[in-house]
Parts: sequence; structure tokens; C-alpha cells
Amino acid sequence: MPSVFTYQFNTPAYKGKVSFDTGIFLNGKFVDGSDRTTIDVINPTTGKVITAVSEATPKDVDTAVDVAQKAFDTVWGLNCPGTQRSILLGNLAKLLEEHADELAALESLDNGKTFHWARTMDVVASIDCIRYYAGWADKISGQVQETSEAKLTYTRHEPIGVVGQIIPWNFPLLMLTWKLGPALATGNTIVFKPSEFTPLTAIRVGHLINEAGFPPGVVNILTGYGNTVGNAISHHMKIEKIAFTGSTLVGRKIMEASSKSNLKDVTLELGGKSPNIIFDDADLDQAVKWAAFGIFWNHGQTCCAGSRIFVQEGIYDEFLKRFTEEARSIKLGDPFNPQTGQGPHVSEIQLNRVMGYIQSGKDVGAKIEIGGERHGTEGYFIQPTIFTNTSPDMKIVREEISGPVGVVIKFKDEDDVVRQANDTFYGLAAAVFTLNLNRAIKTAHRLKAGTAWVNCIHQTDPSVPFGGFKQSGMGREMGEYALHHYTAVKSVHINLGITL
Repeated sequence: MPSVFTYQFNTPAYKGKVSFDTGIFLNGKFVDGSDRTTIDVINPTTGKVITAVSEATPKDVDTAVDVAQKAFDTVWGLNCPGTQRSILLGNLAKLLEEHADELAALESLDNGKTFHWARTMDVVASIDCIRYYAGWADKISGQVQETSEAKLTYTRHEPIGVVGQIIPWNFPLLMLTWKLGPALATGNTIVFKPSEFTPLTAIRVGHLINEAGFPPGVVNILTGYGNTVGNAISHHMKIEKIAFTGSTLVGRKIMEASSKSNLKDVTLELGGKSPNIIFDDADLDQAVKWAAFGIFWNHGQTCCAGSRIFVQEGIYDEFLKRFTEEARSIKLGDPFNPQTGQGPHVSEIQLNRVMGYIQSGKDVGAKIEIGGERHGTEGYFIQPTIFTNTSPDMKIVREEISGPVGVVIKFKDEDDVVRQANDTFYGLAAAVFTLNLNRAIKTAHRLKAGTAWVNCIHQTDPSVPFGGFKQSGMGREMGEYALHHYTAVKSVHINLGITL
């Protein structure tokens, strides 16, 4: 039998007790993995073990696919009306709302993000996402094509079947809902892998899925490692579609697995090195605050972090002064302390990775304006770091860091900054700050990115698609656009009078 995780939160931000099974969620039950092994979950604030959860294996993936297919063939898919799928998704949204504080606390515990941001942004956005797709579930429709009076021709948008979904550790609950929402609304069944670093909210949501009334086998949640469970999902011959959020490197491996197995439909939301462009006519106070939010929010562990900050030469010195002061004001510490602005990084692996990038910047002569060091000796904390005097070939300018590390770069005019901003193999997001609306629109249109923010950053909505250009991925999350990735279009031709 899987272990039960029991934890008493007694913090300034949240007080309460949680207790739930930590097995893999298979066919509506929490069970041990086939090898009866476990994975330790680490508290990044202390570096100590929180609990152990059941580890899934490739054999468990096979079982999950079988039960998901059975559910699809009998109680879900075209056997479950959209109105009923809508009700169940609505039930789940309501349960997420009722357990919002608990979910935020779990998110902070194994991820390290502050309880404040987990509660006010991640959890709220997750509820909104599921509720949004509850509204779509009974509106999946095809079209009737006008061909001739001798034929009736129409299309059906049918669910694909069993889909695989893999998410990262930076937004565990939010990425879960971005994946589940459109897949369930369109009638698919799911084999889902959360990150092994941050599985607690996904496991807890498994309990809520049962409580919401979803039939067993519709959603299956397998905590496991990427090279075992992720690899098995990517290569599985009976999974027809896979959706992945994570690094570009792993995205390439998933595409390769699709090509070598059954040519799965693949959607990828991958990394970024997003430009944040600040023109000299911007509201400087607001631009500084948004720039800090853009790179330091979620500790920089954001695929669309505004990590390349381009500042027009007329305001560069003043911006850098204020921006450095803003970074200095960020309080690092316990994510459950209401005064904390930045908690720990998610794992020691990521801590070392980010510190390696910082060292690489130092080694090639970039100037550190602030930060550049680990914070404290316990937990995985990294100081907010700002580099200047960089060159385009430096790793800290070209590669995604996934940490609180930004580079501030001077530019002359619109053509200069657009050239520099687009000089990247990523294309996930971009931001423009200016009070000139014509300049804002013109620049936003010239940037090669899937999302362009004007006078803001990190703004998303479940009704608005999100995804990247170039090596930041393919396909879109959220909005009506995401639904298209979870349906197969069938054309039907009915003869009303054609004779041979």
C-alpha cells in the first residue's frame, strides 16, 4: 500500500493539516508502482526530505494506457456527452477553489515559490483554466460544407483517444490544469507525468478528480523519472498524442520518440530567452517594477522570463540605477513568510546549474551590478543577479538560465533593438515599454515571439493562446486554439442522389 503523506502547516501565511495517499493514481485508485520503489520529495527551503511518493515505471505506463483506453471506449470520449464533461470539469474547478489554500501551501512546500504568489496567481489561474474549459466541453463542433445538392458533407471534431502529458517543476499546478483542461473538454483520456521534483499538488488533484466524479481511468497520474516514465510515454505505440512543457533539449527527444514510434501528434511549449524592451519614453518607475517582475518573479524559473532587458541609451544609466535598487529590495527567505519576495530554487540540481551560468558570465568578463552568489548555506537560494557589459555571444545572453539572472543591454533605436531582440533561436515571449502606442504596436509586430506584452509582462488568460515561435515550441496552450490539438477532424460525405 502507498504511504500517506501527513503534514501540519503552522506558518504565518497558512495553518492547516494535509493528509493524503501518495501512490500513483491509476484507474481511480492510489497504488504502489509495479516495482514498489519510491521517490524522495525534497523541501528546497531546507534541502531535507518532506516525504516519499510511489515511483511509476514503464510497466505502469502500459497499465495506465490500457485503463485509459478502456475508459475512452466505454465511459468517456464519444460515450460521454459534452454537457456531462462540462459538469465534471465545473465540479473540479469548484473543488480546486475550496482547497485553494491547501494547494498553494503544497505548491510552496515542494517548489519553493512564495505562498503569496502561489495563492494569488498560480491557484487562481488554475481554477480559471479548468472553469474556462468546462464552458467549452459542450461546444466542440464541426462544420457543414456546401458542396452539391446531391451530397451532404460535414466534419466531426472527434477526441483523439489516449493522450500523454508531461510537465515541468516550475508551475506544477498551473501546468497540470493547462494540460488537463482542453484534453478533458474534448473527451480524451490522459496518462499524465508530473515532475518528480514537485509531485504533491498533482497527487492531491488526483483525489479531487475522484471527488469531482470523473470515471476511473479517465485521468491517470504517474510520478516517475523522465528517462523511464517520460520515455515510455513518448515511445508508447498506443498513445496517439503527447503534450510536453519543458526544455528545448527534451522537446527534441520527444519529437524523435514520436518519429521512431507511431508519429504521435506533438505539441511542445519549450524554453525562452525573452527580450524586454524599454524605450526612453517609457514610464520609468513602472518599467523598473515590471522589469523586476519579469525576471525575478518565480525566482526566474519562468520559460517566458524577461531575461534580456534592452534599455534605450537615453535612460540606460538611470534605469540601471533604479533597477539595481529594486533588485536589492527583494527579500529572500522562507516562502511562507509574507515579507518574502523570493524563495529557494526548486532543487540542488537547478541551483548548481544556475550558479554555473553565473560563473560563466564572470569568467568572460561580464560585470555584476548586484548578486552573483548563493544566498545562505541552507536550502537552494540564489541572489537576484544583474549583469551588464555583455556581448551577444555570451552564454548568459544566449541560453535559457531559469534563474534570477538578467542581462541589461543598451540600444540606440527601434531597428537596433529589434535586430538584437530577434537574434535568438528562442521565440516564446517579448515585452515592450513605451508611451507611444504606434511605436508599441509596430515593435510588437516585428518581434518574433508567440506572445508580445505592451507595458506589462507575464500576463496570461485562459482564453488567450500561449506558445512559441522557432525553438520555443509548436502548438498552443489555452484558448480555443488548444482544443484543436486534442481533436481529430473527420470528413463525412453522404450520397443523396449520385449514381454511377
